[in-house]
Amino acid sequence: MPLAGAIAFAAHLAVYKNETPMEARTYTNFLATFLIVSILIAVGQHRWRRLRVAVWRMRPLFTAAVLLLCAWELITAGWHWLPLPYFPSPAAVLQSMISDRALLFDSTWHSLVLLLAGYVLGALAAFVSGVCIGWSNSARYWGMPLLKVIGPVPATAWIPLAMVVSPSATISAAALIALAVWFPVTMLTSSGISNTRASYLDVARTLGANQRYLIFRVAIPAALPSIFVGLFMGLGASFLTLVVAESVGVKSGLGWYVSWAQGWAEYGKVFAALIIMAAFFSTIMTLLFKLRDRVLVWQKGMIKW
Repeated sequence: MPLAGAIAFAAHLAVYKNETPMEARTYTNFLATFLIVSILIAVGQHRWRRLRVAVWRMRPLFTAAVLLLCAWELITAGWHWLPLPYFPSPAAVLQSMISDRALLFDSTWHSLVLLLAGYVLGALAAFVSGVCIGWSNSARYWGMPLLKVIGPVPATAWIPLAMVVSPSATISAAALIALAVWFPVTMLTSSGISNTRASYLDVARTLGANQRYLIFRVAIPAALPSIFVGLFMGLGASFLTLVVAESVGVKSGLGWYVSWAQGWAEYGKVFAALIIMAAFFSTIMTLLFKLRDRVLVWQKGMIKW
């Protein structure tokens, strides 16, 4: 990592005159801080084993990221291979993140609240409908045609109707996110419930289990791997729906911020919001992975994810 940091710092010193003084100063401080920290970590890893293990695991990723930033700066600010203002340098993006941090934080917070509200609502509704369709023949008879008709339609296609029917843009956006989550989670939940091994159910019935016990203590635990696959698919669909819904009707959030910045040709702010989106969505996905690993700890060593 120190070598990659030194290369990026040297490349920045070669091209920083092509950037505004504030952008160049901010990015210089950023690279200098990274270089100092990486040197301290390289020295400290010889004393702490846990640090050495962490560095050994994360060093390729950080090295590739720093070299990518170096190439990005050379291509944009150095060689001008990409036209401005559509492709700003990393220094311009970093300065946009710092100067607009209050609005970016507020937009990220609103996106988080809207995403969680729609995702939780859609996942709960999908869990109930998926269990009913997977367990009950009558529910499957009426529910599967509904899934086949409504499910394949992208949630974003309902935006014009949602904006007319819903009393507010926020409620319509949350409903669209819930709809995007509902279809994959319902399909995978019903599939997992209906494919529960008959031997599990027969053993439970032999031991005197009632209908409630069969559903909540046998079928649902057996279907959890499929349910989590649906939750991951629904999470990806919810990200897409969130950004589109915010850019159309909602007056806050990261999707709205990207649309607003693009309207003013502030592409440094657009890239800053995209980076925050990537970190934001990646963090939520990682938390869902952690939840899956904790709930399905009994599968460790049996299934490779």
